[in-house]
Parts: sequence; C-alpha cells; structure tokens
Amino acid sequence: MEFSGIVGGIPFISLFIFTGILVNLIQVSCYLTIWPVSKSTFRRINGAITELLWLEVVWLMEWWSGFEVKVYTDAKTCQLMGKEHAIIMPNHVSDSDTLLTWILAQRVGCLCSALTIVKKTTRYLPVFGWTNWFSESIFLDRNWAKDESKLKSSFEALSDYPTPFWMTIFVEGTRLTADKLVEAQSFASSKGYPIPKNVLIPKTKGIVTAVQSLRSFVPAIYDVTIAIPKHQPFFPTLLTFLKMQPCKVVVRIKRYSTKDLPESDQGIAQWCRNRFIAKDELLENFAATGTFDEEEITEFRRSTKSLIVTLIFAGIFLVGGWIFLKRLSSGWQYPTLATIIGSVAIVVHIFIEFTKMPPPKIKATQICTQ
Repeated sequence: MEFSGIVGGIPFISLFIFTGILVNLIQVSCYLTIWPVSKSTFRRINGAITELLWLEVVWLMEWWSGFEVKVYTDAKTCQLMGKEHAIIMPNHVSDSDTLLTWILAQRVGCLCSALTIVKKTTRYLPVFGWTNWFSESIFLDRNWAKDESKLKSSFEALSDYPTPFWMTIFVEGTRLTADKLVEAQSFASSKGYPIPKNVLIPKTKGIVTAVQSLRSFVPAIYDVTIAIPKHQPFFPTLLTFLKMQPCKVVVRIKRYSTKDLPESDQGIAQWCRNRFIAKDELLENFAATGTFDEEEITEFRRSTKSLIVTLIFAGIFLVGGWIFLKRLSSGWQYPTLATIIGSVAIVVHIFIEFTKMPPPKIKATQICTQ
C-alpha cells in the first residue's frame, strides 16, 4: 500500500529535505558569487556538495531497502569507467533507473558529476529538481522544436567541465510498460523492424544530437543494459525502497568509442537502433539464463561512504531538531512537530505520485511475443 510507503518514507525524506535545503542554499550562494568568476571552481564545489545529497539516496537503496546491483562488463571498460567523460545509454525499465546510474557512478568516483536528461516537470520537485538544475542536468519539454537548441547549447557548455562526467540519456523516451511495448511492436511492424519483446524503439534525435555535439571531447558511450531477474517478489521503484523491500538488478555495460561511430546523423541513428535490437536479444538470453556473458565485477559492494555520510547528517538533523523543539514553548512543540511531519508526508506523496507507473490499459497477455 502507498500509505505504508508514505509512513516509512517520512524519516528518510525528512533527512533528505533537511540536507537538500542546506545543499540548495550553498548552491545558490556559490552560483551568485563564484559562477560569474570561475565556472570550473563552482562546478567542483557544487559537485562535492551535490554528492553528499545523492549519497543519501544511495544509502536508501542499498542500506535501507537492501537493493542489490550486479555488474557485468569487460576489463577495459571497468578500468576506464569514472576516468573519462561518457554518454550513458541505458534501457528504461523503472523509475529507479536514474538512481541506479547514481550507484554505478558512485562506485567509479563520478557521482559528483552524474548528469541526466529529464522531463521539464522534474525541475519543480522539491530539492531533487533544484539540485539537478544547479548540477547542469538538462530539462526537456518533449517538443523537438524547443528541445533541439536547448540540447545543443547545454552539451556545448560542458566542453570545459573540469572532472569526468556521465550524461545519461534514456533514448526510449519513457519507461517500459505493457502499453508502450504494444505501441512499439506495432510501430516496428509497420516499419519492417525486428519486433521488440523487452525494449522500446529508441527515439534517435536526442542521441544523434548528443554524439554530434559531444564527440569532440567525450570519448565514449556506455551502452547499459538493465535486467530485472524474474521471480523476485519486489520490483525496484521509489516506493519499494521506502518500504524496505529488497530487490536485485543486473547490469551489463559495453563501451563504444565515439570516434568509431558513424559520421552522419542517419548512421548514428541506425547504430542506436542496432544497439537496442542487440539489447532485446541480450535480455531474451538473460531471461533464459539469468546472467550475461561478460565477467561480473565481484567487488561491487554496498557503499560504506554513503552509510557514513548519512549517519553524520542524521546525527546533525536529530540534534538540531531536538534543540529547535526544546526552544519552543511547550504549547507549540507538538503542533510544530505535527505540522512538520504532515508537510513531509505530503512531499513523500508527491514523489511517489511523480514516479508511479500509469495504470495499464491492456493485459500483459495481449503483448505480441512473435
């Protein structure tokens, strides 16, 4: 039930909002004073404080809910991750996919510069949206006439980024659902494409613009395939994490050099479509075997850093909250505490509603599997 998720989420979201407000205040101050003088210095400071906030989300997933990630990749890709600018191109299966990329980025040392392309309405989410705006994530209207120039200018602005960054692009444009899969299968049939079973048809304009704008200073695209094992009781979502329901995700990462990609827009678009055809085959094989062919990174364990950071901020939050309530007159303590808890519950509800999957219009058995 969503109610249990709201109740279970109040402690974490309270801490997240407290830390986020501190982070946002520092971001505003630095943006007004440091950005006009040195973008590089601002980006380094902003990355350091943003990482503290995102580490709390990593803690929620790994320590609070028991979320487990298995990563398969080759030795060369493993060595280069976190040491170079990269475009991240995952399939989109749930609302936790962005958070999953944060776990991957944290493990290789670039959580401070984990950027993403998201819909414009995300900007207005308390703390989460504001922090992403200062971190130069890109917010789109989902209208190509407006988004094309925004993408190009945002990508070009990253040319002097001082640390290795990851720019995540969900080229399918939306999460995989039964309804969307049926639409993708119908579209593929009309175009003569292979019929997908596990992914959607990629919308290639964004990735083409990204490659053409970034290839001069971004050396790699990481093709990320996200697989969710069958027969596990819980599906990875924000609500699942708040309710302390453990689940697992398996990730396969393949590195491609941007220099080796086709030069033309049409060639890049076809390359992207080919990658998603291959993803579909990989996911079919994973469904049968439960694994990928590449070597598993066995040292991919829960983040101790996220635990330490969260405990420190939780201590500051609890002591500060206790001092604040003690300074109030006895008649105002309980009403103030009730108002704070009620406000946080509303924020939890907003986050859950924002990330919730739409109700299916068709039954899963209607999906074409040919």
